[in-house]
Amino acid sequence: MCGILGVVAKNPVNQLLYDGLLVLQHRGQDAAGIVTSDGATFHMHKANGLVADVFRTRNMRSLLGNMGIAHVRYPTAGDAFSAAEAQPFYVNSPFGIVLGHNGNLTNADQLREDLFRQDLRHVNTTSDSEVLLNVLAHELASCAANHQLDAETIFKAVAGVHRRCRGAYAVVAMISGYGLLAFRDPHGIRPLVFGSAETAQGPEYLVASESVALDVLGFKLIRDVVPGEAILIDESGNFFSQQCVEKTSLNPCIFEYVYLARPDSVIDGISVYETRLRMGVSLAKKIRRQFEDLDIDVVIPIPDTSRPSALQLANQLNVPYREGFIKNRYIGRTFIMPGQSLRKKSVRQKLNAIGIEFEGKNVLLVDDSIVRGTTSHQIVQMAREAGANKVYFASAAPPVRFPNVYGIDMPTRAELLATGRSDEEIALEIGADAVIYQDLDALVEAVREGRPAITTFDSSCFDGNYITGDITPEYLAEIESSRGRPTQDGAGLSSRQLDLNLNEND
Repeated sequence: MCGILGVVAKNPVNQLLYDGLLVLQHRGQDAAGIVTSDGATFHMHKANGLVADVFRTRNMRSLLGNMGIAHVRYPTAGDAFSAAEAQPFYVNSPFGIVLGHNGNLTNADQLREDLFRQDLRHVNTTSDSEVLLNVLAHELASCAANHQLDAETIFKAVAGVHRRCRGAYAVVAMISGYGLLAFRDPHGIRPLVFGSAETAQGPEYLVASESVALDVLGFKLIRDVVPGEAILIDESGNFFSQQCVEKTSLNPCIFEYVYLARPDSVIDGISVYETRLRMGVSLAKKIRRQFEDLDIDVVIPIPDTSRPSALQLANQLNVPYREGFIKNRYIGRTFIMPGQSLRKKSVRQKLNAIGIEFEGKNVLLVDDSIVRGTTSHQIVQMAREAGANKVYFASAAPPVRFPNVYGIDMPTRAELLATGRSDEEIALEIGADAVIYQDLDALVEAVREGRPAITTFDSSCFDGNYITGDITPEYLAEIESSRGRPTQDGAGLSSRQLDLNLNEND
């Protein structure tokens, strides 16, 4: 996952985009970038690192103009360590175009070959986002008459992108001299919303990965960009939208509600916070139904994402809820650190147990999910060292058994703790006395209750059902093979080599 922003305003947008990236920092910590448009000139600054580290006063002063896009990167394709793969990306032919992308193209290799052999375009990095940019550039060139663009022509080019690209993509782009373009894949997997703010000079528009960015920046949410739709705001602030695909379906990534999104966001009309509360209720029902023998003295969340679920779980079980772990706010999100060695090193720097909440008690730890399992193992150890009598571990999500190919770093079955293991074996791996998982149908119902009209979700990491219909065993095998190749920090090594007991939490 990544975070994207795009804005067309009546005043300079550099500070607005910077503030928006801070709000979306949870969606990517590896790199950040901003591009603004000042007349016919783009101004860009991007680098590896957190938003506050990438941008200095001198950088902000150079980002001139009333229109811009911004990106925070969490790499799922390409080189996690290359500054060249920080976004947005830029091409100057046939028009000046910059683009930021959240998601993952599943046919990027074929597109890269087609771009080189047929479209005569060169892709300089291993990023699928640069591939997507060049596909858009080629389609714009093919559709433009006499090298001129209008809204209809731009939407026709987006339709061409949809015909060629597969996978998950939410996109913001700027076309020099024309305006801000945003679009979402025909399956609606990755989120994208837009809103407006009224000013004395006229309306301003903001496009973002999550509604929380609109809230914080003072914009009123209009709606989500629907699957297959493109929106265009020209430099004067005129708004255009068009459906660019005949056949679409809405299949939001269910892991957004479990972990990725901020709880104060609303995605596809569903409150993330309320969904997580309902996840706690359904998990409590399962414990009552199947784990009556557990003598639970206290419910403790693993901060931060699991707090709403843990709170409702404790309320439903009539068991005290306590904050048993203190989080160091200056350590990044474990789940999205680029290498396994960094994940393992950070856990005890990140969390510290409050002994009085554990000593002599049977503790139920609640986390949003268990992915790889290493941090789960260390957290259970911390609870025991703090004096817990028994340690039970509940996951507000079902077992993660399948790779995610749509923009979340769950690429190989070998790296997933639940693959090939029973609940009892998982409990043994992480050192818990029992492990309790949410049922998938209960998770889906907890999300759907917020908007019953949505009938399907991308829950491929739980059930192996890939919404786009193009994921073959051979494709997954190739991903796993490339994942197994060594990288700078060992992140490409197999799970057996790296002690694959890993849970990811906020």
